[in-house]
Amino acid sequence: MISEIANRIFNEVITDYHKFDDIDHPAENPYDAESLEHLFYIKNWIDTAQWHMEDVVRNPQIDPVEGLSWKRRIDAQNQVRTDMVEFIDGYFLNLYKDVKALPDAKINTESPAWAIDRLSILALKIYHMQEEAERESASAEHRAQCQTKLNILLSQREDLSTSIDELLADIEAGKKYMKVYKQMKMYNDPSLNPVLYNKA
Repeated sequence: MISEIANRIFNEVITDYHKFDDIDHPAENPYDAESLEHLFYIKNWIDTAQWHMEDVVRNPQIDPVEGLSWKRRIDAQNQVRTDMVEFIDGYFLNLYKDVKALPDAKINTESPAWAIDRLSILALKIYHMQEEAERESASAEHRAQCQTKLNILLSQREDLSTSIDELLADIEAGKKYMKVYKQMKMYNDPSLNPVLYNKA
């Protein structure tokens, strides 16, 4: 099952990242460059680095100039993340390109890769919520609240994993078909952001 592969690799990536806990540490992807596993590894590494960027920028004591620098870096990272999701959707489009959709086939509300994107973020939420549920320096009340949230996240991952596998099975069977819309983000494009093109 694709979700099983994704969840395994996402956990692997998060463990690998926290060996260094360094936003700028280069990913050492152990998977063949042509494989889906390779794409999943890169995807979650991007997400994990961005997760920790978001932590840094939320420090209330951060210097405003440094904070702005981090915000711009997060914007750039978010574009990389979006591009990666669209690349993974390209993998699935190619994988199922010869499948003939049934006459009553329906389109899903989101593409496979955007569902996998949510699974990747869930892996990070689970890892960090588990840290909080087990943090010895926290109060018993805090740990109990985090354990309750962790249980919900684990259930959510199970449900999302099932939905992803069912979606891919339906696409493969022709019961659903893929139609991918590019995100077309505007804020990073100097020709589309009025603040940028008016300044020019």
